[in-house]
Amino acid sequence: MIPPPPFISGLRTGMMLQLAIGPIFFYLVSIGMESTLMNSLLAVLAVTIADCLYIGLSLIGIGRLLQKEQMKRRFGTFSSVVLMLFGIVIFSRAWAQVGAFGRSSTLAWTPLSSFASTFILTISSPLTIVFWSSIFSAKAIENDYRKQELTSFAIGAGTATPLFLGIAVSLVFLLQTAIPDWLVQLMNGLVGLVLIYYGFSRTFTFSRSSRQQGR
Repeated sequence: MIPPPPFISGLRTGMMLQLAIGPIFFYLVSIGMESTLMNSLLAVLAVTIADCLYIGLSLIGIGRLLQKEQMKRRFGTFSSVVLMLFGIVIFSRAWAQVGAFGRSSTLAWTPLSSFASTFILTISSPLTIVFWSSIFSAKAIENDYRKQELTSFAIGAGTATPLFLGIAVSLVFLLQTAIPDWLVQLMNGLVGLVLIYYGFSRTFTFSRSSRQQGR
C-alpha cells in the first residue's frame, strides 16, 4: 500500500488530534454562542497562529529545552493559572447574568477581544511545543521523513486547526439563534467551570510531580 503524501498524512493526524477537545475548544464555543461569526473566526485565527508558531519552534528543536522537568513544571503551572483565571472571568460574568433578560453588553465580544484573549490563552501553554516535538519525532522515525517531508507533514497538521475549529464555530453560530438566552448564560458558566477544572487539575498534577521530584 502506497503511503499518503506527508501533507495529507499530517492533515489526517491533525484532524484526529483535534477530536481530543480541550479548554481552547470550549473557550471558542463560548465565543461562538454569544458573538458574531467574524469574531469566532478571528478567535480560530488566533489559535491557528499560536499553533503554527509552536509547530515552527518544534521543528527548530526548542521542544528539547522544555523537556527538562524543571522547565516543564514552571511552564505547566503558568499555563494552568492562566486557564483558571480565564475560567473564573467567564463563570463570574455568566453568573452575574443569571435571571437577566437578554445578553448583557459585559459579555459582548469585539474582534480585538476575541482574537487577543484566545491568542493569550493558546500561547500561554508552551508545553504544546513538547507535544508537537513528540509527534514529529515519532512520525519522522515511523515514515523515515526527511526535513522537507517533515515540514510538509507539519504544515498539514497545522492546517487541521483552522479546518476543524472553523467548522465547529460555524455550526455553533448557526445554532445560536435557536438557543435561549438563559441557556447561553448557563453554557457559558459551564465553560468557565471546565476551564477552572482543567487549570486546577493541571496545577495539582505539576505540584504532585514537583513534590515527588523533591523526595
